Parts: sequence; structure tokens; C-alpha cells
Amino acid sequence: MNTRTSFFRIFTLALLLIFSAGFGYARSIQKDISSSSTIEKIKKRGVLKVGMDIFQPWAMKDKNGKLVGFEIDIARRLAKDMGVKIEFIPTAWSGIIPALLTGKFDVIIGGMTITPERALQVNFSAPYDFSGMSIVAHKKLAAGFNSLESFNSPDVQIAVKLGTTAATTAKKFFPKAKLRMFDSEPLAYQELRNGKVHAVVGNAPRPAYEAVDYADTLFLPVQGTFTKEPIGFAVRKGDPDTLSFFNSWISIVGLEGWLQERHNYWFGTKDWINQVE
Repeated sequence: MNTRTSFFRIFTLALLLIFSAGFGYARSIQKDISSSSTIEKIKKRGVLKVGMDIFQPWAMKDKNGKLVGFEIDIARRLAKDMGVKIEFIPTAWSGIIPALLTGKFDVIIGGMTITPERALQVNFSAPYDFSGMSIVAHKKLAAGFNSLESFNSPDVQIAVKLGTTAATTAKKFFPKAKLRMFDSEPLAYQELRNGKVHAVVGNAPRPAYEAVDYADTLFLPVQGTFTKEPIGFAVRKGDPDTLSFFNSWISIVGLEGWLQERHNYWFGTKDWINQVE
């Protein structure tokens, strides 16, 4: 065996050892990532913990105190398909992302709009639904207002829920108006019905429901929604397995038509209205 051949064999053996070590290290890392994923923790725990807040008709309490709504149906179906129980953890919207990041729950399923600002803090699944903002106004205070531009005035007060995209949208479309921030949607709409603010900006279809339920006092100055927003699950960063599973699940139930069927029920009808408080 000449020197040249011997060197080549030694070099080849060294490369094989390097590749083998690298492959083993990569498999070790992959195993560590998989074992530490939220999905694996949920499976071992046997419970899916979901962070959410009360938004009609996304999540509400029925007359017996049980949670119902579009997001509630989605979370329950997700847990069922995973073979685990479900635990809902109601959380104030303004603090829901920090609560996720500190591990209070596994995922946010609460009608959360995917935005660049939020995506800097959490990872979002693929959209499983789309929402939009609409506006409902007080007939007396907003008499003659028939466009969005009508509300962009220093004399106008608009109520929104704190920490939501409704607040961001209101700032964008009505920079001159005074925004009133509330911790809950019911408080914002109550302020409107009492004639303390000109309008409320919120996720459809709640503003339209308010206009129908309180037709003597409220009206829709603009029909339909004036934004379109993608809605996704929010999870902690650095967890590709969990994100991959959620995306696969959304794709499957979406193709089944189940997501659209649930959307049509909760947003296209009010058959559920007698269930809630």
C-alpha cells in the first residue's frame, strides 16, 4: 500500500467518524427538542391548558356558567382529537401574552389576530379563521354620522377593549378622536348604551348584534367590517413540534368543513343567544 492510498483511507475514515458524530449529535438535539415540546408535555399531563378571554361570540358563559362559543368549540375539538382533557384559563386580554410566556397555559385560542407586533413575542399557527372590525354608534350622539371619517374628530369619544386590535384599529382610523379603554367588552358597550361615548369599535359580529338588540338607541353608521384580520393560535417561541401539530390539525379540520360549519353557527346565526347570560 503506497503512502497516497494510505492517506486517502485515513482521510475517508476520519470523515466518516466526523459525519457519524455529527449525525448522532443532531439526533440527540432533535430528541431533546421533541421531549421538551409543549405537545409532549400535554400528552404526559393529559390536559390541554387554553388561555382565553370573554368575547361574544368567541367565548361566553351560558346560563349555567359553562363556557360556550366559537373558540370554545375549537379548543374542545382540539383536545378531543389529542385524546386529552381540556382546561380553560380565563385571562385578561391585556396580560394574556405575558401569561402564555410564563407558562400559565399551553396555547392562546381566543380570537387573537395575527399581527407583526405580537409575532415578535409569540409564534402563530396558520390562520383558522378571519375576523374584522366594525363600528356601532349612539343614535343621538352620532346623529348624521354616516362614514368612518365622521368619527375622526376631537369631539368624538370611541370605546374599545384594552389590549385588543380594536384599540389599534381605532387609533389608526380615528387619530383625532378620544379613545376610552375598557377592561372588558360589556363595559364598553354599556358605556355606549348609556350615551357616554359616541361609538364602540369591536370585532364583528358583536357591533351588529348590539345595533339589533338596542335598535332604539344604537345604529350601524357603516355596514359590515372595515378591516380583515387573520386569526391564529399563539404558542411560545422555540417549539416547532407544537406549531407543526397545530398547523396540521387546522388544515385537517378546515378541509373537513368543520371550521366553516362552526363559524357559520356562531357568526351567521343567533340560535345560541338563549344559552348565554
